[in-house]
Amino acid sequence: MIDVSILLFDGFDELDAVAPYEVFTTADKMGGQFDVSYGTGEVVDTVTARHGTQIITDGVVDDPDLLLVPGGGWNSDGGVRQEFEDGVLPDVIESQYRDGTTVASVCTGALLLAKAGVLDDCPATTHHTATDDLREFTTLQEARVVDTGDVITAGGITAGIDLSLWLVERFADHDLSANVALELEHDRSDDIVEIDVNPR
Repeated sequence: MIDVSILLFDGFDELDAVAPYEVFTTADKMGGQFDVSYGTGEVVDTVTARHGTQIITDGVVDDPDLLLVPGGGWNSDGGVRQEFEDGVLPDVIESQYRDGTTVASVCTGALLLAKAGVLDDCPATTHHTATDDLREFTTLQEARVVDTGDVITAGGITAGIDLSLWLVERFADHDLSANVALELEHDRSDDIVEIDVNPR
């Protein structure tokens, strides 16, 4: 069983988190052995997303196999920008990564990975409006999904679907990922770059 935790915070972008959730739960129903939850960095019952959606959380993140960090709000006063400045979530990400968790991000969630220090020496991608900011921390790799082994990043909002389909393939197999994409009627992107970095 692959334990997947999607890290939520006030102001996250809905699609960044909910689309991967659907991919992983669909894969699980098709026999892929994925246990997916909505986690948080601190104890809260409900998180409010960027466009007002409220999600009841499953508790504080606790050593999953895979931690997925959504984006949202980098170019505003809330969301990723607020969490970046507060520093609590970057500390959670760094701690989970140090304990052996594979870490992935969607969109501007890459900036939280950068703040956590897990992008050091790892080329990465993010939403097109945040590429200049990301370059201050690491090498920008223009691709839909960038996989460096223990750290995987995805570009803009809908890239979370391709990211999670790629992770289903990595943790399970290609056929399962293809069947999930067919069920969701999603044409998978082949703009995936694998770079052997192994930063640990």
